[in-house]
Amino acid sequence: MSAQAAGWVLRSAEAADVEVIAELRATVMRADLERLGRYDGHRARQRLRDSFSPQYTSVIMAGGELAGCVTVRPAEGRQWLEHFYLAPHWQGRGLGSAVLRTVLAGTDAQGMTVGLNVLQGSAARRLYERHGFVVEAQDPVDVFMMRPPGAAGAKGAAGTTGRLARPRKASEPSTAGGQ
Repeated sequence: MSAQAAGWVLRSAEAADVEVIAELRATVMRADLERLGRYDGHRARQRLRDSFSPQYTSVIMAGGELAGCVTVRPAEGRQWLEHFYLAPHWQGRGLGSAVLRTVLAGTDAQGMTVGLNVLQGSAARRLYERHGFVVEAQDPVDVFMMRPPGAAGAKGAAGTTGRLARPRKASEPSTAGGQ
């Protein structure tokens, strides 16, 4: 498959997706949680299981495989972006930006502010900042961010499919931080 041949699509999550997504969460968050002295594999998986909401979750399919997921749910008068995880071999290839552009095009069309939290020191924070998110508050573990509708950085969404570079093999170094 050529570098540009890998497409992606969002599909609605199903209850049966919970375990693969819980495992993805534990894998993706491990390094940041270990850095913060907070990693517990069972707890990382259980927190996903306890909050999993298929009605608000989309599974990211890319290159014929489950590449990640994203949840956008109503909360506190805004849309809350959470459980946005990409498999490590899909990170740094433009998939996170493409998915985020699509999600934000939808929230912009609704005139909704989007909130999220990201772990302190996470490379994902740069992704969110590039898409118009700003810090609202922070504590020693989390950074709480928000993005008003139409904020800079969300231009160019073209629906729920797109093209991106091929996934990185486990033996290849990442070329970009974040998701």
